[in-house]
Amino acid sequence: MAGSREIRTKIKSVQNTRKITKAMEMVAASKMRKAQERMRQARPYGDKIRNIAAHLAHANPEYRHPFLVQKGDRKDIGVLVVTSDKGLCGALNTNVLRLVTQKAKDLAEQGATVQYTAIGNKAFGFLQRVRANVVSHVVGLGDRPHLDALVGPVKVQIDAYREGKIGALYVVYTRFINTMKQEPVVEQLLPLPAERLAKDARAARQNWDYMYEPDAKTVLDQLLRRYLEALIFQALAENIASEQSARMVAMKSASDNASSVIDDLTLVYNKSRQAAITKELSEIVGGAAAV
Repeated sequence: MAGSREIRTKIKSVQNTRKITKAMEMVAASKMRKAQERMRQARPYGDKIRNIAAHLAHANPEYRHPFLVQKGDRKDIGVLVVTSDKGLCGALNTNVLRLVTQKAKDLAEQGATVQYTAIGNKAFGFLQRVRANVVSHVVGLGDRPHLDALVGPVKVQIDAYREGKIGALYVVYTRFINTMKQEPVVEQLLPLPAERLAKDARAARQNWDYMYEPDAKTVLDQLLRRYLEALIFQALAENIASEQSARMVAMKSASDNASSVIDDLTLVYNKSRQAAITKELSEIVGGAAAV
């Protein structure tokens, strides 16, 4: 059995660790509420612009925007991978990166090559380790990201789509379900997937037509640029809310485990101390009997 001093040292060390995890849990809980509020505020705008863009995809305008054109002859794919910059958030990033790996394997079986944009330090580090084709990246976005920081890295993929270098663009991120559940998902950004229209109850009409002012090109260019910005920012907001929720749960589990370890070590310490006292008493009694 370990000595009493060694056990006391272990107890003190675990207590210090519990203080850190408890503080991180409280900080994550505070950030989580703010992140969830930003995410929920962005959802209605993102849903509405998805519906409008989906209707436009089935319209017959005089100008057909490149974002709405299916490029079936191109097998090359672009993927935006959204992760956190920091760890200590459970399996959040692991699940996303596992989904990215599976998606890349499926595309490779179809003969497609993939180019990546890493959003977040964990994604960038992982893609570098597996020697993936990373064409752009952005890290250090913080808890309140701004869209301006995303424009440059994402524009690389959008320009590649416009120029015909890739045939589709996907985003992989973690969707926030609730505090205890976050789900990694893959969404197609470009071209606009046709199944979005089927999910919209207001798309019962088969033929959509619009009048454009000042002209179709100007309106569609602005609208579809906003569409991409809204979807990418929403994916980032969802990922941040998921990150803070996962970190709060992970730190709470760590604090609970530390408390359990402290209880076990305290029991061992008390047993060790009691054994030492019993031994001393036995020596005293034995010495008195000998005299």
